[in-house]
Amino acid sequence: MSSMIALTVSYDGAGFAGFARQPGQRTVQGQIESALATILRREVEIVGAGRTDAGVHALGQVVSFDAGDDGADHSGLLRSLNALVGEGIVVTGARAAAGDFSARHSAVEREYRYRIVPGPVPPLFLAPLAWWVKGPLDLGAMREAAGMLIGEHDFKSFCVASSAEGKRTHRRLDVIDIAPETLLGEHSICVRVVGNAFLHSMVRTIVGSLVEVGNGRRAASWLGDALAARDRAAAGPSAPAHGLTLWHVTYPDECWL
Repeated sequence: MSSMIALTVSYDGAGFAGFARQPGQRTVQGQIESALATILRREVEIVGAGRTDAGVHALGQVVSFDAGDDGADHSGLLRSLNALVGEGIVVTGARAAAGDFSARHSAVEREYRYRIVPGPVPPLFLAPLAWWVKGPLDLGAMREAAGMLIGEHDFKSFCVASSAEGKRTHRRLDVIDIAPETLLGEHSICVRVVGNAFLHSMVRTIVGSLVEVGNGRRAASWLGDALAARDRAAAGPSAPAHGLTLWHVTYPDECWL
């Protein structure tokens, strides 16, 4: 009897042209599918919880595939995958899932975290993982602006315009938390965003817009106006990809066997 397997995957996005398979490009999906094909001796297609862009990292990406009769030994699968997926990817977990499980469609919540290092001195250890913003940031103003995005809204202003054509752009945001953090001895700001699903470049556009408020270029109320405009040109710039990490994906308990 066939079964679905869910893999939890971490990766350093710097070495990939994004998650999704692309001809002639090194991608996360391509590396995992190639490794699975070697292990299982057949072609395997995986589904990811989030199609991260080039340069975006993941700590808790989830991918699913139909294991057929081959996926019973999860510990063996984990060892084999980590030997074959290549540099920049670590498979941290494997578990059996219900037959109708989809890493993308079964997810009920996704959490992204974006790191910013503000101030005149660039980061050293955090440089590959955080956006250096040279001036100070008003976190109070950023939090006020972020509050306007909580709830279910049309986020057409906060995604790649071409990706929204003819598609539904309503999403629900449950949390936008902005807090100082010290990592490896370096000061940073973590923007934690939790929602049911996200549009193409939505988190990066939100963060870029929040920084426009934090550095005083825009008033906090501007973010509400940008949301209402339903026009990508009304929002701020997209923050650099390397500051973003897909942190965690949540599924209902009934998904697991």
